[in-house]
Amino acid sequence: MILAGDIGGTKSLLALCVPGEAQPRVVFERRYENAGEPGLEDLVERFIAEAQAGMNDPVRVTHACLAVAGPVDGPRVKLTNLPWEVDADALASTLGIDTARVVNDFVAAAAGLDAVPPERRVTLQPGEPVARAPRVAIGAGTGLGVAYMVWEGDRYGVIAGEGGHTGFAPADEEQARLWQFLHAGCRRVIAEDVVSGPGLERLYAFVRADAGVEPRPMRSAEVSAEALAGEPLAGRALELFVRCFGAVAGDHALAVLARGGVFIAGGVAPKILPRLAAGSFVAAFNAKGAHERLTRRFPVHVVTEERLGLLGAAVLAARHHPFGG
Repeated sequence: MILAGDIGGTKSLLALCVPGEAQPRVVFERRYENAGEPGLEDLVERFIAEAQAGMNDPVRVTHACLAVAGPVDGPRVKLTNLPWEVDADALASTLGIDTARVVNDFVAAAAGLDAVPPERRVTLQPGEPVARAPRVAIGAGTGLGVAYMVWEGDRYGVIAGEGGHTGFAPADEEQARLWQFLHAGCRRVIAEDVVSGPGLERLYAFVRADAGVEPRPMRSAEVSAEALAGEPLAGRALELFVRCFGAVAGDHALAVLARGGVFIAGGVAPKILPRLAAGSFVAAFNAKGAHERLTRRFPVHVVTEERLGLLGAAVLAARHHPFGG
C-alpha cells in the first residue's frame, strides 16, 4: 500500500491508498490534531496500528509521500509553524518502508489539482485558459503556501518555494497603516503575516487599533464568523484580508503568466467563500496597472476540497510505485 500524508501546522491527514488506473484510491484515512503529539513518527506508527485494527488485516506499506508545511532540504524538512523535524529516510527505516519522501505541502497541493472533481472548484474569474500554460497554487491556512506549475513532457511539474515569505506590499493608505502596525512588532513584514489564519487575527487587532477601540483578541475562525454575521469591525478585517489575498495571488500569477489557472486552496478559503466571490478579491487580483488586461485573462478558481494536499501526496507516491503512472 501507499502511505500519504498532509502535515500542517495545526492538523495532520494520513491515508492508506492503493494505486489505481487514473488516481490512487484511499482505503483508510484519519485526521489528527497536532497539538500535544510528540512527533510525526509516533503519529504514523499510531495511524498504521489503527489501520490494521480497523481493516482487520496486516498493513504493508511499500511507498510513502508526506506533504509537510515547511522548506524541504533533501529527505528532511522542519515545519515552519510546528516544532517538528521530519526525516524521510529515518521514517522509512523505522517503519520498514521501501521508499519514503517528503515534499512541501503546496507541492502536494499542486500535484493534487487534477485529482479534484470539477464540483470541488468554484470559479471566481473564468479568464481565457491556455492548455499547458503555467499554473499557480496558493492558499492560506496556518501559513501561506505557494507553488508554481510548469508543463514537463506529459504532465505538470511543480516548483516548490516559500512564496508566503515574500514581502508584503501595501496597495493603499489603509494597508500602509497596516504595514506600520505590523512593522512595529517585527523588522520585516511578509505576505504570510497578513494572508493566513494568524494573519486574519492580526488584521482584526489592527482594525480595532485603527478605529481607536480597545484590544480584543479573537481567533481567526471567530473573526470570520462574526464578519459573515455582520459585525462591523470583524467585517472590515475580513474585507481587508480578502483584498490583500487577492493582491498577493495576482502578484504570483503575474510572475509566471498563469494562463493555466490560479488555484486558491488552503483551509481558510472555503470558509470565507462568499466574501471571496463578492468581487473585491478579483478586483485586487487584477489591480496591476499596465498589466490589468493581462491578469484578467488568468482563470481563478477556489478549490474547496480539504484533502487536496493528501490527494496530491498520494499521486506523488504512486508515481514511485511499480504500478504508478
